[in-house]
Amino acid sequence: MNRRKFLSYMGCGCGTLLLSSCTTAPITERKQLKIVSEAKLNAQAAAIYEKIKEKEKMSDDTKTLNEIKEIGKKMENSISEYFYRAGIEDPTINFEWEYILIDRKKVRNAWCMPGGKIAVYTGILEATKNTDGLAAVMGHEIAHAVAKHSVERASRATLVNTGTQLIDIFSGGKLSQVNRTTGINTVGLITQLGLLNPFNRKQESEADYLGMIFSSLSGYDIRETVKIWERMKELNKGKEPPEFMSTHPSSDNRIKDLNEKMGGVILDYPPIEIS
Repeated sequence: MNRRKFLSYMGCGCGTLLLSSCTTAPITERKQLKIVSEAKLNAQAAAIYEKIKEKEKMSDDTKTLNEIKEIGKKMENSISEYFYRAGIEDPTINFEWEYILIDRKKVRNAWCMPGGKIAVYTGILEATKNTDGLAAVMGHEIAHAVAKHSVERASRATLVNTGTQLIDIFSGGKLSQVNRTTGINTVGLITQLGLLNPFNRKQESEADYLGMIFSSLSGYDIRETVKIWERMKELNKGKEPPEFMSTHPSSDNRIKDLNEKMGGVILDYPPIEIS
């Protein structure tokens, strides 16, 4: 088979794959590519979560852990109720929610794995300060899981890897040769700077917006969201990379965007009363 015909077949096959795998993110309706099994990713995440629980030091601050669990439960219920009332399939229906508090005072972070596995580090409590602040952070991390960002990233990575393999084949192995000669992962650099970072910033901004919605639906004061990022900006003063090199929006852009969207969220997504 000649090269032109092969490329033609590959293009048709990939086009069919893309068309059949395009979905939309909940609420924002942003188009997404999903070619990786969500169930498989959730299972992998759950296994990693168990290893993290074994290796990391869990905090003995039961009061804060209980607060995290209470916030989480409110969000679990309000998110499911919102989608039920909207007549939309609940994206969390297969989640197995779990919450841990990791004792690391120098780590100002939190995350939510696919399937609802959540971790909060004690270091971020310096920025959250209060229940509404903690809810804002958790809402943002839960939004990543609800919007299936990990599935989307894994799908995009799979597509990129397939694409770069084809480029290497049709460049006569020159891409691999460059990697061997320079010792630099050219594909990784292209992916990081030219493709995945702008895409990740979209996910982060989407998680900011959805996080505010979930916090509001759960009855928390989302005005605290901006205050958190103002505090984070102060705590990270001089340590933030330029936005074009980062997977996250800059603090200034984040604060501006949150302020612009806050009024609409308060009006359109008031607290949900669950009987």
